[in-house]
Amino acid sequence: MIHQLIFAHPRPGMSEKDFQDYWINIHAANYASRIPQIRRYLIDLRIPFGAEPEDPLFSGVAEIWLENEAEQIASLQSKEFIEGARRDEPNWAAFWRTVGLDTTAHVLMAGEPLQRDSNRIKLLIMVKRKAGMPLTEFRQTMLHGHAAKVMKLPGLRRYLQCHVRDSFYAIGESILDCVSQLWFDDLSSLEKALNSPEYENFILPDFGRLFESNCVHSMVTTENWIIGPDFR
Repeated sequence: MIHQLIFAHPRPGMSEKDFQDYWINIHAANYASRIPQIRRYLIDLRIPFGAEPEDPLFSGVAEIWLENEAEQIASLQSKEFIEGARRDEPNWAAFWRTVGLDTTAHVLMAGEPLQRDSNRIKLLIMVKRKAGMPLTEFRQTMLHGHAAKVMKLPGLRRYLQCHVRDSFYAIGESILDCVSQLWFDDLSSLEKALNSPEYENFILPDFGRLFESNCVHSMVTTENWIIGPDFR
């Protein structure tokens, strides 16, 4: 199954709050959710955490589950996409800043079953591997050595790694290689995890070994289910 991630930013002149409200209540409800090939659909909205950037890189990410490549192509050719979701995009999103990734999701800590009305928060960490590191080596290190360290973080409830699919490397390098997703009960639990010895002594050093320093981006979000968590 394809786990698609679409990172978006407000169009010029639109506040982040208005952007997020429009995305959930108009775009997702009236357009994107009607694309028949979408099996599950979640929108993660950015929330303030730590030092706030003047212009956040993204204000949220759509997570879309599609059965396979054939269904993905069909979705992009559907009337609901062409005349609906695609046509509506300039009304709320700076489409030139949108980043879309097709990924394969690896559930490393399943935690409790997904809940539609969960109050947990989710940390997204978007990374690009060190220049010169083979992609296969990076994936194996992330899924085994790095993941084992992350799973020792205090308060971690669920953990996924979403690795960009091979098709994004067909004619060059993908803009990112992996998006990690980490769930915590609340912001206080996340803050404790990021200040823990486990994070500072074992995970942070991995950042320097594995990732390009200017290609590490993070975003704290809340989940908003549009379709799901059960598959349509």
